[in-house]
Amino acid sequence: MKDRLSTILVLLAAILWGTTGTAQTFAPPDTHPISFGAMRLAFGGSTLLLFVSLQGKLKLKNWPLKEVVLAALCMACYQPFFFSAVKVTGVAIGTVVAIGSSPILAGIMEWIFKKTMPTKSLWIATIVAISGCLLLFTSNGAVKVQPFGILLSLGAGLAFATYTLVSKELLKTQEPDTVVAVVFTLAAVMLAPLLFVFDLSWLFQINGIGTSLYLGVFATGIAYLLFSKGLVKIPASTAVTLSLFEPLTAALLGAFLIGESLSIQAWLGVALIFLAIVVVSMVPRKNIGTSKLEHDIESEFIKPASK
Repeated sequence: MKDRLSTILVLLAAILWGTTGTAQTFAPPDTHPISFGAMRLAFGGSTLLLFVSLQGKLKLKNWPLKEVVLAALCMACYQPFFFSAVKVTGVAIGTVVAIGSSPILAGIMEWIFKKTMPTKSLWIATIVAISGCLLLFTSNGAVKVQPFGILLSLGAGLAFATYTLVSKELLKTQEPDTVVAVVFTLAAVMLAPLLFVFDLSWLFQINGIGTSLYLGVFATGIAYLLFSKGLVKIPASTAVTLSLFEPLTAALLGAFLIGESLSIQAWLGVALIFLAIVVVSMVPRKNIGTSKLEHDIESEFIKPASK
């Protein structure tokens, strides 16, 4: 039951991430995406930092410095990597490569560093979901492939996958809300110098501050908090695959809220992503990314009463 709840939390996080594109359409037209991303982290991190501080949860003990810095660096790098990739190689290829490469890279890193190979079902579901993303984002035929843009997209995918794996280690000693608050605040500090490079006049407009607050507090802070809480009980590779619900949410919001039209190809992509998410959600945790040795140990020593 707890595994199902964790899956739901990750899916809720992906839904909030999926509202980002729609919310950004309400931002001032002169808003630079990199400065916008920096402000998202600043609002999200500071809000959660204030929240955990008021609860008395913010403590400086038992924090592995290397993991904290690495997680913050990954989150700080994801913003410029992703937005720059989209600018260089287009929304379609940039988004597909960044989002699609994340679960594959997460699975490979789990296999290398944790000796835990994701199951065949997870790999198949991931491939199906990536195929759905490809159909969804290339349905308008506007595809522009640039090698440098591909590298930037892969950098964004690697950053998100690494952040997920490192966060799972931090969650062994810290609460999810504290982890997100500290990591995002540090990431915002890392990106702070960029705010002196770009024009921030858009922030002082009503729609500028409004969209920044929504994306920072809800689509970033609360979304990653839900993601971290779900990550406690499920493997990192599974969580990253479930996060592919994000483009599905974005496409549906665009179709039903903004009035964008989706082609038959795009709807087929939506169906494939949804099918992949259902498959991942229905497979028991013991069959997802867990080695036979780990499963045998759990069966032997973890009694039903402790669940």
